[in-house]
Amino acid sequence: MELDFKGRVAIVTGAGGGLGRQHALALAARGAKVLVNDLGGTLDGSGGSASAAQAVADEIRAAGGEALANGASVTDFAAVQAMVRQAVDAWGRVDILVNNAGILRDKSFAKMDMEDFALVVQVHLMGAAHCCKAVWPHMVEQKYGRIVMTTSSTGLYGNFGQANYGAAKLAQVGLMQTLAIEGAKHGIHVNALAPTAATRMTEALFPPQVLDALRPEAVVPAMLVLAHESAPTRAILCAGAGTFEAAHITLTQGIHLGLGADVPEQLAARLAEVTDRAGEQVPQSGAAQGTNEVGKALAARG
Repeated sequence: MELDFKGRVAIVTGAGGGLGRQHALALAARGAKVLVNDLGGTLDGSGGSASAAQAVADEIRAAGGEALANGASVTDFAAVQAMVRQAVDAWGRVDILVNNAGILRDKSFAKMDMEDFALVVQVHLMGAAHCCKAVWPHMVEQKYGRIVMTTSSTGLYGNFGQANYGAAKLAQVGLMQTLAIEGAKHGIHVNALAPTAATRMTEALFPPQVLDALRPEAVVPAMLVLAHESAPTRAILCAGAGTFEAAHITLTQGIHLGLGADVPEQLAARLAEVTDRAGEQVPQSGAAQGTNEVGKALAARG
């Protein structure tokens, strides 16, 4: 099955360079009309110019595709709403949102200013939330939508010097989990992509041969799968160097210990049983945790 996007309208944020540019080009090459959003700021989020977004939109048009440029900051909800109106006014709908915009303010937590913590959360988490909120009524009305969050291995598993980035990136997974549940009855699928790619965010971290393997375009197939009509929902796909994995947030079977005075000591002594991954599940919603706990409690009484 060829992944075709003819007739679809996509918004890609942070698409003026790196991974976002590759996402925009790939969607356009497969037939989507693409609104290319980029603030055009530096890696740390300072400054701004619409020229980066315009250059990618021009590149798409030169190849025979349809594209618009937009320079909104995803931290500005009014500007994000105007961005979505720009796409709807031009093309009548919005089918796909790829939340790719982001910045870095890396430092060890001991040395990190809380202003830098807050700004990274503002761009990654609130930026994604603003974009989702702005497209949501359109997707509900048309009974169709595909939203791709950009999470990170740092959010899923941690990375030294990136407490702010990791917190914001895992928060996008939390947003994805609930939006996927709420969007299901409206035909809206919401997923997350954890890319490993050599962009200006990562180019100083790797030797040349690794940088070559980690070309941004190697991540794009996972985005296309998550943005397509055939996409799953509530998936976390990891991608880099042409390799693809899935990440899961799981719940172990656990044990019931009751309410006795010595439960803290029992829990400490039997913690290995609690963390034993045999028979773990991927819950379909947060209710699964309570269901498991109450079920074990009632069974213990019986």
